[in-house]
Amino acid sequence: MITNISQLDLAKKYSYADYLTWMFQERLELFKGKIVKMSPAPSMYHQKVSRDLTIILGNKFKNNSCNLFVAPFDVRLLSTKNSKNDTDIYTVVQPDLCVICDESKIDARGAIGAPELMIEILSPGNSKKEMRYKFDLYQEAGVLEYWIVNPENKTIFIFVLKEGIFVGQHPLIEDDKIESPLFPQLDFKLEEIFN
Repeated sequence: MITNISQLDLAKKYSYADYLTWMFQERLELFKGKIVKMSPAPSMYHQKVSRDLTIILGNKFKNNSCNLFVAPFDVRLLSTKNSKNDTDIYTVVQPDLCVICDESKIDARGAIGAPELMIEILSPGNSKKEMRYKFDLYQEAGVLEYWIVNPENKTIFIFVLKEGIFVGQHPLIEDDKIESPLFPQLDFKLEEIFN
């Protein structure tokens, strides 16, 4: 039994089956089989933005066929070569928020397959991970819409998947109103989360 992350070879490629056997406190994600340690607990402002987004999206999706999930929540991403067997899954992420409309992607352990919407909130320790690595992972997995929320600059970047490539929308700033291309019911002023 693995009880400490120091027992793992960080250069080795791991599957979701391996991930399920680890019994330690540190939170981590798998990016194509590689262990990525998660940042320490987010700042108070990050938590506030996450809370306000959760409340707004929770109300928007209430009595809707889509489900909102918040971290920590395991999302197992599949590539076109992957099966749904635990030993064949090499990417497990914990987005800040995600929306899943296809009930078949939800099970007792989280989600399997790409959510329709993924939202990541930047922190000083995770900006590179969200801006580069997760962008590529989410695009490859077929996430339909991806938001990168930057509390420090009070901005949101929205990317929509078109023909397998993320296309960026006009950046949104604090005074703007967000309008999700995929979910028309998601229309609110950014000042509701950046106050």
